[in-house]
Amino acid sequence: MKWLEILLGVMTSLGGFVDIGELVFTAQAGATFGYSLLWAIAIGTVGIIVYSEMCGRIAAVARQPVFVVIRQRMGKRVGFVVWLASTIVNVATCAGEVGGVAIVLKLLLGLGGWWLPLAVAGVLIFLIAVLPFKWIERTFGLAGLTMIVFFVAFAAIHPEWHKLGRDMLPNLPSLSGHEWMLYAYMVVGILSSVMMPYEVYFYSSGGIEDGWKPSDLKVNRANTIVGFTLGSMLAMAILVLGADVFGPRAIDPDTVGSSALLVGVPLGSTGVVLALIGMLAAIAGAAVETALAGAYNFAQYFGFKWGRSRPLRETKRFDAAWMVIFLFAGIVMATGIDPILIVELSVMLAVLCLPFTYLPILLSADDTMLMGKHKNGPITKVLGWVFFVIICICSLAAPYLLVATDMGKY
Repeated sequence: MKWLEILLGVMTSLGGFVDIGELVFTAQAGATFGYSLLWAIAIGTVGIIVYSEMCGRIAAVARQPVFVVIRQRMGKRVGFVVWLASTIVNVATCAGEVGGVAIVLKLLLGLGGWWLPLAVAGVLIFLIAVLPFKWIERTFGLAGLTMIVFFVAFAAIHPEWHKLGRDMLPNLPSLSGHEWMLYAYMVVGILSSVMMPYEVYFYSSGGIEDGWKPSDLKVNRANTIVGFTLGSMLAMAILVLGADVFGPRAIDPDTVGSSALLVGVPLGSTGVVLALIGMLAAIAGAAVETALAGAYNFAQYFGFKWGRSRPLRETKRFDAAWMVIFLFAGIVMATGIDPILIVELSVMLAVLCLPFTYLPILLSADDTMLMGKHKNGPITKVLGWVFFVIICICSLAAPYLLVATDMGKY
């Protein structure tokens, strides 16, 4: 049954690549700039594979999740600031995902009302409370695979394969004036969303929940490569659909419903329904990831017992944390705030935290005393430092681009 643990990577990647913000943001990137931003997804995919593989390897060899590493490497004071910033991003993202589930339910079933996000939060709390961790990852991992309908739609539109292959490499399209600012904003946004820190918080803690040991390093590698490559391919399919379906029609896909319509053009109403079901599973999985990631970080930083593989009575603080995150998310969304706005803002804020969560992992994964023969090899070491430089550049550019483009509005 070890192969089923690859579903941890599938759930993690789908939650990172196709949450509510990414569904809309990627479709907008395609509609605005055609295929030319595919390279940003490709580079971000390599980055998150390197990042998550190191996190999973540390979890398997040293039994240390991300925020234990951060507290040890950065000290309590700096670690506390990083924890606080990460918690704000996690809670905001979870709120957006809960709101996204409510929107999809409204589109699918015609439900509506201020109470719907609260009901969504309640159902998700119930599912996490009653399902063992392995079944949480299997349920949401398998359900998220219904997003395959986007691959079918992608094939049905017959994309320009030569252009797709060309734009997988970094390129600079012919733009003028303020378009460059918007293009840079989308590059930073895509890289940040692909490498959202909550993915590795959840992933490394999930590896410990699954009882990984050094003998499971192949499972870890398969999880990161297969899971995140799948998520990447899905994000690329959505971008290409945005370019070929909405681009020629000058449509700005700024809602969740518009992302589902990408499938409707080549596959009809049945395709839209299947797309909404897949989106429901993926967005709900992202909500679960962010809530649990927030609770993992809280318990790990402050040294409390944690884990969904333990009985609730043994992990009261940990369980109270993810329940409170869900309840807060439901209450915030019940006010009527646009969930896409919240998630896109949290994506841009997450890139500010990313260097401070990435560096401790990079240093620990290359520590002979901690990792022994399982420390970073030469390729991982080079890639690790290259991506550290990339995310530092993105974190410096993000605030300026956020203001200069009014969050990508122009």
